[in-house]
Amino acid sequence: MSTIKLYGIPNCDTVKKAINWLNNKEITFEFHDYKKEGITASKLKEWCKQKDWEILFNKKSSTWKKEMAAYEGVVKNQSAAIKIMQEHNSIIKRPILEINNELIVGFDENEYLEKILNHKH
Repeated sequence: MSTIKLYGIPNCDTVKKAINWLNNKEITFEFHDYKKEGITASKLKEWCKQKDWEILFNKKSSTWKKEMAAYEGVVKNQSAAIKIMQEHNSIIKRPILEINNELIVGFDENEYLEKILNHKH
């Protein structure tokens, strides 16, 4: 059986959709709440090996838009992005689903279905 971990913030609408989808499909998963548990630099580096940091770093987030002036020109590489994602975890694209060391960034029903079904075998 697959190990599934969902990373996000509970009050985020997209995270809620993912949680509801997993619950409706009776798929067991562990939820990692950034607000309560934070995120480690090592976890972010691990993710950046699979997905480009620019995919994980959500410049469309309200947090980024509010903080943009302070960080404009600073986020030019993975190292700078990881530091900011750790300090302001609301900037991390949500949700992130980790299934047997594979990542799905954002919520896509078809991708969830494909990855979860493929890993049940």
